[in-house]
Amino acid sequence: MLWFTIPDVQHVLRNMNIMIEIFNLEFMRNAFMAGIMLSPVLAVVSFFVVLRRLSFVGVGVAHSAFGGIALGFFLGISPILTAIVFAIAVSNAIGYIGRHGKLSADTAIGIFFAFAMALGVVFIGMSDQYNVDLFGYLFGNILAITSKDLIIIALLGGFVLISIFLLFKELLFVSFDREVALVSGMPVAFLDHFFLTILAMSVVISMKIIGIILVSALLVIPGAAASQITDRYIPMIAIAIGVALISTVGGLLISYYADLASGATIVILSSVIFFILFIVGRFRA
Repeated sequence: MLWFTIPDVQHVLRNMNIMIEIFNLEFMRNAFMAGIMLSPVLAVVSFFVVLRRLSFVGVGVAHSAFGGIALGFFLGISPILTAIVFAIAVSNAIGYIGRHGKLSADTAIGIFFAFAMALGVVFIGMSDQYNVDLFGYLFGNILAITSKDLIIIALLGGFVLISIFLLFKELLFVSFDREVALVSGMPVAFLDHFFLTILAMSVVISMKIIGIILVSALLVIPGAAASQITDRYIPMIAIAIGVALISTVGGLLISYYADLASGATIVILSSVIFFILFIVGRFRA
């Protein structure tokens, strides 16, 4: 007995042809490659962001990168380069003031958040011409992903993952018990600044596909979602990577077919996955 008919087969083939057509478009190929490369980077960084309770730091660093992007456009140089320098400087300044100043870390974040955004607005106002690419960085723009961007993502993303792999035990130790790590003589201050640096780099390489305004979400949601169903760090990282991959690839597909903003669609899908895992975790408890 046949469970399918000729029209069913034709429907399946038609859908397959539509899927293949997506990859005939260079900008979609670039977007998918960028998303696949970014997913493990953001997921692993998200794991440590959740463990260290630094979600607001991710928000501050992401928005501070706007000042660096605007500065690059104003000076006529690579906005990615200026954003990296700017974001790394701001993230480490937040860490230093939070550790040595009389202000709490969240207060320092709020100050630098506002300062960097205000600088960005000033640089835009001083620029001679309106540049639509600047707003692509703010909200994400899959049309803007180029082969050069893919190389930057591969190099910096690879650096982030390799660095975390080499210092994984130390970062994990500090994340779980900072006081014991200090007593044990571990270079806690160095590890703090190291993590803030790779956090800033992760933000910058994600801006074009997700957008400055939304990239902080993927620095939190994959790790937070994974933590709902497991307490073991290796499964948590694996699940976080899976959440990030499903969110980016699925979000790009949905955004293409529904003609929606790619960054917003990716974040909404990742949020839906979080809520599903949250419910699953409550039933398992």
